[in-house]
Amino acid sequence: MSASEIKTVAVLGAGTMGNGIAHVFARSGYRVILRDIEQPFLDRAMETIKGNLDREVKKAKITEADKTAALGRINPQTAISSLAEADFAVEAVPENLDLKVRVLKEADAALRPGVPLASNTSSISITSLAAQTSRPEHFIGMHFMNPVPVMQLVEVIRAIQTSDDTFALTMALCEKLGKKPVAVNDAPGFVSNRVLMPLINEAAFCVMEGVATPESVDAVMKMGMNHPMGPLELADFIGLDVCVDILEVLYKGFGDPKYRACPLLRKYVAAGWLGRKSGRGFYKYP
Repeated sequence: MSASEIKTVAVLGAGTMGNGIAHVFARSGYRVILRDIEQPFLDRAMETIKGNLDREVKKAKITEADKTAALGRINPQTAISSLAEADFAVEAVPENLDLKVRVLKEADAALRPGVPLASNTSSISITSLAAQTSRPEHFIGMHFMNPVPVMQLVEVIRAIQTSDDTFALTMALCEKLGKKPVAVNDAPGFVSNRVLMPLINEAAFCVMEGVATPESVDAVMKMGMNHPMGPLELADFIGLDVCVDILEVLYKGFGDPKYRACPLLRKYVAAGWLGRKSGRGFYKYP
C-alpha cells in the first residue's frame, strides 16, 4: 500500500490528541472515522474541532468552505466494527499501558488484514505494543505534538518488527498532512520526552528546594534560553499526571535514578492539581 491509496483513516480516542489528529486528517482531505466509547465524548470532540477550524478561518488559513468540507469528512462512531472501512488507524487514548493494549487489541481485530496501525504514545515501547497485535510488521509509533493542528513535528518510531514499507508509508503520510516527520528508533521516551521530561523535572526540583518561584524558573528559561514557554508552564499544559506517567516509563525503562519524578510533582498530582485541565498546577487558571 502507498500513501496515495489511503482514503479513510480511523482515529481511536476523541480526547485532546485524538480530536487534533482527526482535525488534521480531515483538513487534509481524508475521510475520518473518529471512534470513542461514549457519544458525549464524540460530541465534545466535534465541538472542539469546529472551534479550532473556526480559528483557522479567522486567521485566513482555510476558507469557510474548507471548514464545512473538513467537518463533513469526520464520522463519529462508538461501534468498533466501523474500523473495517479504515485504510490506516491511529490510536490516541490516554497514556496508560493497560488501556492502550485493550484498545489496540480491539482495533487489531476490527481492522482488515494488512492495514497499518499506529500508536500516538508519547513514551511506551512501540516494540512491546506491536507484539500485542496480530500485525507487528504493520505497527508503528506516530507521536504527534500538542496542539496537533498547530505543531509540525511527528516523531515516527519504528518497532523492531516494523517493516520498511510501513515505515515509508507513515513518513509519506505525515508529509501529506503538512507535518515534518522525524524518524526515531524505539527507546523509552523516544527523543522528545527523553530530553523534555528531565528538564521539567529539574524545574520542579528548583521550586521544591526553594531555589526560585515557578514564575522565576520559567522567566529564566524563556528569556535566557529563548524557549517560547517555560518548563513549568509547559508541564501545566501537558498535564502534571502525564509528566509523572512518562517519567515512570523512563525510570523503569532505564533504571536510572535521574528520571525519578520530583516529589512535588507527585504531591500536586495527588492533590488533583494537574495543570490547565484541572484549573491548577504550578499556576492557577480561571
